[in-house]
Amino acid sequence: MERRNVPFEVIFRRFIREVQLSGILTNAKKKRFKEKEPNRRLRRESALRREARQKIKRGY
Repeated sequence: MERRNVPFEVIFRRFIREVQLSGILTNAKKKRFKEKEPNRRLRRESALRREARQKIKRGY
């Protein structure tokens, strides 16, 4: 999928969009500082509940 003569701005915008969609940057910002164990546990439990709700909503 190599495209020739594509402006740098287009390639850069595409890269930024991919980084945002993958969530790499937001994940790095969250892990920048050490988090206490209770907070990590609560966040993990909340994520599991959210995922379970989404599965039920989608019918999986």
